[in-house]
Amino acid sequence: MALKTQKDPVIVVLQLSGGNDYLNTVVPYEVPLYRDYRPTVNVGEDEVLAVDDGIGFHPAMEPIRQMYADGDVAVIHGVGYENSPRSHFRSMDIWHTCEPDKLGTEGWLGRVIREIDPRKENVVTAVSMGPSLYRALVAPDVPVATVENLDSYGMLTDLSPEEKLNRVLGRYKRMYTPAIGSGAVMDYLGQTGLDALKGADILSAAPQRYSSTVEYENTPIGRKLKSIAQVHLAGLGSRVFYCDHGSFDTHADQLGAHGKLWKDVSSAIRDFFDDLEEHDAADNVTMFLFSEFGRRVYDNGSGTDHGAGGVCLAIGKGVRGGQYGQYPSMKSADLDQGDLVPGMDFRSVYTTLVEDWLGLDPVPIVGGTFEKPEFIAK
Repeated sequence: MALKTQKDPVIVVLQLSGGNDYLNTVVPYEVPLYRDYRPTVNVGEDEVLAVDDGIGFHPAMEPIRQMYADGDVAVIHGVGYENSPRSHFRSMDIWHTCEPDKLGTEGWLGRVIREIDPRKENVVTAVSMGPSLYRALVAPDVPVATVENLDSYGMLTDLSPEEKLNRVLGRYKRMYTPAIGSGAVMDYLGQTGLDALKGADILSAAPQRYSSTVEYENTPIGRKLKSIAQVHLAGLGSRVFYCDHGSFDTHADQLGAHGKLWKDVSSAIRDFFDDLEEHDAADNVTMFLFSEFGRRVYDNGSGTDHGAGGVCLAIGKGVRGGQYGQYPSMKSADLDQGDLVPGMDFRSVYTTLVEDWLGLDPVPIVGGTFEKPEFIAK
């Protein structure tokens, strides 16, 4: 059920890295073509967690189905962009920068952070929870606190500040220098890098302030979301959180792997929101899940290959639960090279998050005007 709040809105982005299989996540189990295309890699009709309109969740997503029943989950269908390159790096770059036609240099959330805190008054306005800084968060002179493991970060007392900085940002240099050039990377890693290190040191105190009866599963995504909860509950003014889980690149052995991925993600999300609710701190948090693309409609006998149109989820008390957009047609004449054709531009989804949730002007952030699905309660 949607809830009004006077607290500053917080967004948590969970990136499903590798290309999550749309068809086996939100299953069109009443469409006969689904089993025709997926003779091997399908979810049994008796296993699907039915919701409505012939649509159901993967059986590993029971915690999310319960939240959907409570009105706290929006399923956004057929999200993507035209002419998908079906390349992990290029597609993720497009999602991160909102630049489908050229190589972008600023992340969409980097622009959000700059709008929220233009004077850099809080170096922990944004928190990147993982081994490297996600490109969606990158913009010139925008600090982002980057922490790989919040529980152990404060114990790295034997490392000098320079060594800590290299530990935090070294992977970033290796990841992005080939794409945008060493000059742009080094420009970013000046004062911004030092601010990021300072922010990470501030965050290291969060676990000491934390107490909860919720026991998260000991999984990578469980640990990341627990760390995000700790920072949020510490009251440090952090507004943008980012983490990922994967790999959803299920070319082979998909049935077992995909189920395990969604079991871990679903349980961690349920634990995260239970934790926040226990502390009366859930009403101003919206979580957004996306993947760089969906998978091909036809299975390959063991898994599925890179596709195009995918699905996004928005979760939280500020979400108007339900389904948005249309499930793309599975008729062979409507497919693009064997893939679902996205019917909703990903920048439309960002527009809703930026304007309706964060209260910012979306046009300069997403790079244009896009019709938005109304999945945030007003």
